[in-house]
Formats: sequence, structure tokens, C-alpha cells
Amino acid sequence: MASTSRKVRICFFTGSGISAESGLATFRGGNGLWDGVRVEDVATPAGWRKDRSRVLQFYNAYRDSVRRAMPNAAHHAIAELQSKFHVDVITQNVDDLHERAGTVGVVHLHGEIMKAQSSLDRDIVVELGDRNIEIGDKCEKGSQLRPNVVWFGEEPRELDRARWIVKQSDYLVVVGTSLQVYPAASFVDDLPSDSYLFVVDPEEVGISRPHSQLFVVASVGVQSIKSRLEHLFGV
Repeated sequence: MASTSRKVRICFFTGSGISAESGLATFRGGNGLWDGVRVEDVATPAGWRKDRSRVLQFYNAYRDSVRRAMPNAAHHAIAELQSKFHVDVITQNVDDLHERAGTVGVVHLHGEIMKAQSSLDRDIVVELGDRNIEIGDKCEKGSQLRPNVVWFGEEPRELDRARWIVKQSDYLVVVGTSLQVYPAASFVDDLPSDSYLFVVDPEEVGISRPHSQLFVVASVGVQSIKSRLEHLFGV
């Protein structure tokens, strides 16, 4: 195991639970964004083909809520750790709260809500800034822009990079995700056998691999882990 802060590699794998404390509704669960909305209508390619206006309206509303949200203590703690250790962040979230807290190089498995992409070529991505996406907004190739998010039936982004990161990690900290969404849920299997696995979630997370779980909200748990690592390595 690495003995200095410069050599230690820490990976945070985050889900909607870390952003819930910033006031962002989760997609699933009670009062989730999909309550009263059929997933097939707003989060699938078929839904997009059927009613583009409805899909854009749904994601425009969520994007506005992201703009109003602010990074919380968990986001800031991870960013602070990145200034002291080699810290990677892999997230299932589409918001930009990690980046606004100061973390760089975030791997977004499910895309980024603050960007748009071509409806014909997902490699054409446009920064939205303070704009939303409307019918008639087109990419450089003339196709309608759509949300830069991964819908059901589409492949997650940067899976190979994410798996490589986990395989190099000394510590994997899973924060605010139930690990029910595959293939990302299998990342814990890529962690080396001599590395450490921590889970931060108020609810029991089913992982067969040996791990330590802090049954607290993300802000409390991540700050606790940050303090432990700083004490352990004297930084």
C-alpha cells in the first residue's frame, strides 16, 4: 500500500445522494423527478422521437434547478482532497456541482446536463452556459440539439477510463448511490484485492465484497473520510 500522500490514489464514485443535499431531486425514489412521468417518455431515444418538445421541457426544468443549486460540503471536501492526494471522481450525476466545487477531471458516466449534443452525432457537444435547448437549436451539422445525457438504451460514457481508474485505486469511496445501475455497479469488482472500499450512504448498500459503511448523509461521511485520510498520511 502506498505510504505517502503523493502516491495514494483515491477514487470517489458518486451518485444522486451527494447532490440531494444541494436540493437536487433524485430521478428515482419518493419525490423523484420521474414521479408522475413515464421514463419511456422522457429518458429514451423512442421518447425523443415521439415528442422532442416534452423531452426538452423536462430537461430544461432540471437544468434550471441545477443552476440554482450550490455545491455542498461533500463536494467541497472532495475538491480539497484533490489538492493533497491523487483523487479521481467518477459520477453517475449529470450536474456540474463537482466542477463548481473545484474538482477537475470528473468522469461523467451519464453525460452532463449543462451541455447539449447533436441528435445525430454524440461527439458533437455544445456548452450551454445560461441557455436552455429549444426546438430549432441545431448543431454545426444542422441536426437538432438534445440534452447531453445518457438515456435508457444508450451506452454510458467513458466506461473504459472509469474502470482503469478504479483498477489503479488504493481507496474507492462510494457516495450516495445504491449500486443498482449497471454496468457502473460492477466497478467494485475492478478494485484491487488489497485496496480499501468505503461506502457513504444512510441506507444499507448491498455489496458482497468486504467494506466499511458510514450510515450518514454524504456531507458528514465525506468530511469524516477526508479527516481520516489527512490524519493517516499527515497532511
